[in-house]
Amino acid sequence: MRRRRRRHHSEGHNVWRAYSDMMAGLLLLFVLVMCISFMEAQKNYREKLSEQAAHQQTQTQLQKELSERESEINAQQAALDEQSTLLASQQADLDEKSALLAEQQTELEEQKALVASSQTDLQEKEALIASQQKELDEKNTQMAAQQAALDEQEGLLADQQQKIEQIIGVKADLIADLKSQFDEHNLNVVIDEASGAIALDSNVLFAYNESELTEEGIAMLGEILPVYCKVLMDPQYEDYLAELSIDGYTDTSGDYVYNLELSQARALAVASYLFQDADSFLTADELTSLKEKLTSNGHSMSNPVYSDGEVNMDASRRVEVRFRLKDEEMINELKDVLAKTATAQSE
Repeated sequence: MRRRRRRHHSEGHNVWRAYSDMMAGLLLLFVLVMCISFMEAQKNYREKLSEQAAHQQTQTQLQKELSERESEINAQQAALDEQSTLLASQQADLDEKSALLAEQQTELEEQKALVASSQTDLQEKEALIASQQKELDEKNTQMAAQQAALDEQEGLLADQQQKIEQIIGVKADLIADLKSQFDEHNLNVVIDEASGAIALDSNVLFAYNESELTEEGIAMLGEILPVYCKVLMDPQYEDYLAELSIDGYTDTSGDYVYNLELSQARALAVASYLFQDADSFLTADELTSLKEKLTSNGHSMSNPVYSDGEVNMDASRRVEVRFRLKDEEMINELKDVLAKTATAQSE
């Protein structure tokens, strides 16, 4: 814009300079003409006046054109200034928008970085979820296998439980039949409700420190043993019977080995009497089965009988006749297994 103003000023100066030069030339020409044609001055005076008028008109016209040109230049300069102002405003807007765009670009880069970080976290979480899902599937498979094994075990336990209940029922029925038969024969015999064992008083069976049966003892055995063995050898119980044992016990006085020998001798004496008299109340097959299942054992002074916290010496001297059904050990083990299974299921 400054260059244009300088050019305009130079053009105006050149115009005036040219005008001055032209006027000087005209003046010189006029002087020469006056000198040359002084004589013709009168003649040419009007012509000169006419030419002067023409020049004046030309000068006026040039002045007018110069003024119009100057006005036009001023208008163009004003328009140029207005456009410069508008351009400056637009440039300021552009700078502001560029700054805003740069700021938005920075925010976009930050958001891209955040998205990338989030994407990485998401991929890590997806990988973790996939790993956990794989572990869960493996655990589900393992649990399904365990459940199948548990179902199979429960089925087996159910069968065993049924057998246990059947054996327990047989034992309960056997003990009930024993009590019924003793009552029917008017025998005052105490039967252990849990084991079905009966205790025979050694003070009746034997003299003190003796292992030979007394007459009173023989009479007692002759009444009790046939009833007891006949019930055990009944077909409905014989197949379940695993063992019939005769166990001798002493009191806690004296030497252990002596008492062991005494208790064994007394148990053997009762067993011997049983076999001597068994053919009178048992069939041959029942007697054969009894021989396969009968045992006699001495326990010395172990497992004494207590009364009011004190050893009852008379009650401790005894011979017990007891039975054991088949698979009673299995029953006890299965009871433990059932208890553990029930605990595991509850957990």
